[in-house]
Amino acid sequence: LPFSAAANLHPGAEQKVVFITARVHPGETPSSFVCQGIIDFLVSHHPIAKVLRDHLVFKIAPMLNPDGVYLGNYRCSLMGFDLNRHWANPSPWAHPTLHGVKELIIDMYNNPKINLEFYIDIHAHSTMMNGFMYGNIFEDEERFQRQAVFPKLLCQNAEDFSYSSTSFNRDAVKAGTGRRFLGGLLNDTSYCYTLEVSFYSYILGGTASAVPYTEEAYMKLGRNVARTFLDYYRLNSLVEGPLAPTPKIR
Repeated sequence: LPFSAAANLHPGAEQKVVFITARVHPGETPSSFVCQGIIDFLVSHHPIAKVLRDHLVFKIAPMLNPDGVYLGNYRCSLMGFDLNRHWANPSPWAHPTLHGVKELIIDMYNNPKINLEFYIDIHAHSTMMNGFMYGNIFEDEERFQRQAVFPKLLCQNAEDFSYSSTSFNRDAVKAGTGRRFLGGLLNDTSYCYTLEVSFYSYILGGTASAVPYTEEAYMKLGRNVARTFLDYYRLNSLVEGPLAPTPKIR
C-alpha cells in the first residue's frame, strides 16, 4: 500500500510501541482471527489506520507456536511445552519463538528512543463468553487505575467486549505468562494484558441471548482493538473526514 512516511519512523523520532502476540496456544484458533482483524485494519486505507501508523509503531507476532499449530496440538509446542509458562527463562533451543520475542522486547525496553507502552497477548477462552482482558495487580493505586483505561475504552467500541468480565490478578499459576512476566519487568508506563475471546459466543448488553461468534466477528473485535488506540491517545481530531464505521476488510 502506498503509505506516506510516518512521523514516528523519522530518524531520531521517539517511538511509542504497541507489541501484540497471538496463538501461543495452538488450539485457540480465534486468537488468529482477532489478530488478523488487527493487521488487516492497520494496513488498510481507513483514515483511523493512517493516523495510528503516523503516531504508533505496531510490532505483531501473529503465531508464537507455529510448530504446535502445524501438528494440530491443543496447548503445547513440538517438544510438549506450554510456551505461555516459560517467559521467565525461555530456552533458545526448547522455546525459540518465545526466546526471540522476549529478546526483542527487552532490546526495545532498553532503547531510550523507544517507549514500549502496550503488550497484548491474544488468547481464546473455552468457558467464558464475550471478549475480555486480564491485567496485573500493582501496589501503586494510580498505576492500577490507569491500567483499566484501555479495556474501558475498548468496551465502548466493541459490543462483544465485556469490562465486567475483565479482571486483574496475580495468580501464581499464571506467573510464567507473557502478561505477568512482562508486567513485572517493564516500568510503570507500560501496560500488559491478555486479551481473551470466547470460543463460541457473546451476549450483547441488555439482552440474554447468545450470539455465535463467526470469523468475521472475531476480526471485527480485532479492528475495534486497533481503533481503541485512537481514543486512548486522543488522536480523534487528526482523523480526516467523517468517521465511517470500521469497514469489513476481508
